[in-house]
Amino acid sequence: MCARTTYNEKRVLTLSALFASLFAGGGLVIGLLVGSLVIMFDGVYSLVSLLLTLLSLATSRYIMKPSDERFPFGRAVLEPAVIAVKGAVILLVVGYSLYSAIGAMFTGGREVDASIATAFGAINVIGCGFAWWYMAALNKRRTSGLIDAEVKQWQMDAMLSVAVTAGFVIAWGISLTPLAPYAVYADPMMMLAMSFYFIKVPFQMLTSALREIFLMAPSKEICQTVDQSVFDAGKESDQEIELAGVTKVGRELWVDVDIYPDSSEMILLEDIEQTRETIKKRLAKLPLKLQITVNIAT
Repeated sequence: MCARTTYNEKRVLTLSALFASLFAGGGLVIGLLVGSLVIMFDGVYSLVSLLLTLLSLATSRYIMKPSDERFPFGRAVLEPAVIAVKGAVILLVVGYSLYSAIGAMFTGGREVDASIATAFGAINVIGCGFAWWYMAALNKRRTSGLIDAEVKQWQMDAMLSVAVTAGFVIAWGISLTPLAPYAVYADPMMMLAMSFYFIKVPFQMLTSALREIFLMAPSKEICQTVDQSVFDAGKESDQEIELAGVTKVGRELWVDVDIYPDSSEMILLEDIEQTRETIKKRLAKLPLKLQITVNIAT
């Protein structure tokens, strides 16, 4: 990965850590003051996001070190490993919040000061929305798996803040009607709804990262692009060329190609290099570091 991408990654992760620390502190304090499960979940989620962002920042720096005896094939696998940890931890946070919400529903609900909660929610919507937009814009310039995970975290936080604010506005409206006794169930009901909705994102993060860790096939789009590049290389070569395997590991794309020589010909080093360069040229548009291995099949 180039130096500019590395700088962009560190910049985004550092900003994310600063934003997360602010929202974590505010969410925990306000949540405890007003007794809201949802706001406390928002604060805990931001605190977890902060810790995970610091982990991503440390990993981002460590990945750039060259291969050595401990990591003879590089450190690219650390990126999906960190993303898997993020997904698993967020799943745990959402699961615990779901458990707390169910408990509150069966113990009479939770009374919340809707005015303070609504004001805090509105501030969170603006702050989290800005963080999500800003980091997504930076990620478009230089794509990174770690930054993409950060963008998804802030997307969840922004949507959570919108749901919290809307829920408290509804709860405040209910408190002004004959249904006021039921307003205490608004907070745990919001937590239930959001838990079921948000569980999808960390689950996708976890499964996607595990696919990379276990060297499974990448997305259909990447596979099609690699297939086409190998097909083009075969048309430019006198030898039969076949794609042996392809997988994405973090920011790297590993491509294995087999060359089947004609029994009456000898494959020259130039043929192998030409095949590698042709495939590399065709895949240059992908925002990934290419690791192309050309094997002579027998």
